[in-house]
Amino acid sequence: MTTAKKTTPTIDTKPMDDAVAAGKQSVEQAVAATKEQVEKASNAALKSYDDFAVYNKEAVDAYVKAGNVMTKGMEDLGKTLFAFAQSQAEANVSATKAMMTAKTLNDVVEIQSDLARSQFDAFVAESTKVSEMSLKVANETVEPIQAQFTVVVEKMMKPIAA
Repeated sequence: MTTAKKTTPTIDTKPMDDAVAAGKQSVEQAVAATKEQVEKASNAALKSYDDFAVYNKEAVDAYVKAGNVMTKGMEDLGKTLFAFAQSQAEANVSATKAMMTAKTLNDVVEIQSDLARSQFDAFVAESTKVSEMSLKVANETVEPIQAQFTVVVEKMMKPIAA
């Protein structure tokens, strides 16, 4: 008796191999795309952090400069006010000496009137000077902060315009 040969049917695995290869390729592409996006996002975040650090340093520098300008301006203003007070005190002492040597009551009244007039005129002139100095100090104090603000706004508007 002859035994019949059994033939095993051959299964064509090519479609399955192709499907596995395509799936593997899709996964690799997805991983590569995800990796690329993560790298881009990380780089953007690091650049934003670096930009923020630079803006922060520049802002602090502007505030320090503004503080120095204000301190110097207030020092000058204080010196001016002290000099005015000193000159007024000297004028009072001088007028008092003159009143002590006055021969008549009319002379005393005239010295007092001259003193009041000169002190009023000096006060008006000094007030104008102090007002101008204060305005100058305020403007000079704001300049570094305003300049820094302008720079930051311009830098931030560039990406929006692009």
